[in-house]
Amino acid sequence: MNPIEDLIAGFQALVAQVPELVQPFIVLLAAAIPFIEGEGASPIGVVGGISPIVAGIAAAIGNFLAVLVVVLVSSRARSAVTTRRSARASVSTVSQGAENGAVMTIAEIEQRAAKPESKARMRVRRWMVRFGVPGASILAPLAIPTHFTAAMLVASGAARGWVLLWQAVSIVLWTALTTTVAWIALNTVLVA
Repeated sequence: MNPIEDLIAGFQALVAQVPELVQPFIVLLAAAIPFIEGEGASPIGVVGGISPIVAGIAAAIGNFLAVLVVVLVSSRARSAVTTRRSARASVSTVSQGAENGAVMTIAEIEQRAAKPESKARMRVRRWMVRFGVPGASILAPLAIPTHFTAAMLVASGAARGWVLLWQAVSIVLWTALTTTVAWIALNTVLVA
């Protein structure tokens, strides 16, 4: 088994061993881990014997809390980097203009400060333009964890509140879907 399968099996065993009152907290903790998230944690709870509704709610809350932390940290980091870059660029361009004895306009300072975008940054920007925050938030769990998606969206300049709203929608949708599928699969196996 790979490490993710080991982790999931460990959470399932843990859910089955702890008292009923603590079981949703185990699901909540599992949902905070990238690659397990709400989509993986809710089936862990359902298979572990928790009510599908309780498992789904606990998984969605755990996943959202982790994404909230990622968004807040990413937002602060982006603010610090952009503030520092703009301050450094304006100081260096003003000093370069002063060395030449020329007085520079604001437009000239901004033009000198602007650097060409990297290929990765251009790709993210195209992706954002094509799908927007809603589409990126809802479709991204098919490829990468919501934690990474949220950090990428905030780093690209999307508004923190907008990212949180659409990440919450995405988490609820995907968690509800996987909880329902796990519950149906479990009932089908138990009935057969």
